Amino acid sequence: MSKSALNLKSKIHFGPSGRAVSQEIDNDLLDNILQHLTMERNANVQYFSMSLWFQERELNGFSSFFLKESKDELEHAYKFTDYLIARGQNVDLHALSKPFQEWESIQDLIAYAFNMEADLTISLQQLYAISERTSDIRTNVFLDPIVESQIKSEDEFAHILGKVKFSGENPSAILIVDEYLSRK
Repeated sequence: MSKSALNLKSKIHFGPSGRAVSQEIDNDLLDNILQHLTMERNANVQYFSMSLWFQERELNGFSSFFLKESKDELEHAYKFTDYLIARGQNVDLHALSKPFQEWESIQDLIAYAFNMEADLTISLQQLYAISERTSDIRTNVFLDPIVESQIKSEDEFAHILGKVKFSGENPSAILIVDEYLSRK
């Protein structure tokens, strides 16, 4: 092997998975990404549970909306795992919490979902701040479309919560919201 090839080989960094990486990931950033990944996976399971709650009450528009949200959260989790693997990391999956399944009202359920979305937004903002602090531009670029999508999702839940709150749990009004959600 030539001396220049040997020098080139010695400059290559490898992540814990053994994959070559051009920039190692900061440990604090990695820990926070793994925590966020768990949040996305928990949201997937929680939204599935919410979908079932609505399905049991014959509110198929709400049910299909939350089933779609469940699938979206799983897709977000996939994006984070793909990103970690691309950065040479092993993906350490943490245990998931049992989803909450008992609700006093539709408004309580939607408020819970809105708060989950707000928590996801805060987590993404923290990831963004850590990646900026550690000059990890790759992570900032990865997060940009995710943050934008998350803000839209939070806004959508605020909108639905407003509709449900305005309805005052009136069955006729709830059926109108259910029909609205079936078209989303």
